[in-house]
Amino acid sequence: QVQLVESGGGLVQPGGSLRLSCAASGFAFSIYTMSWYRQAPGKQRELVATITTGGRTNYADSVKGRFTISRDNAKNTLYLQMNSLEPGDTAVYYCSRTVGGYWGQGTQVTVSS
Repeated sequence: QVQLVESGGGLVQPGGSLRLSCAASGFAFSIYTMSWYRQAPGKQRELVATITTGGRTNYADSVKGRFTISRDNAKNTLYLQMNSLEPGDTAVYYCSRTVGGYWGQGTQVTVSS
């Protein structure tokens, strides 16, 4: 049974940092491309970042230079390091395995002073 469990969200001031984690289980994590998405209130879910099995990354223009996606295949864990956070980054962040359409439950990130 595929499970994706996000953690690490919270309330942070503008300019601050957070690191999100996504613990994966129930499948061979290392052979799948993984992604982070986010959904702000009243908006559609959007792709934030993707990392392939070979470590190639891709980012939404809005987060380039501020966010870093990474993975630890030995720990079956996906990460999203978020720096220089802005109020516009406020959203629920979801971990996803696109193949098969699997999603975690999401973790709330709120950027506010």
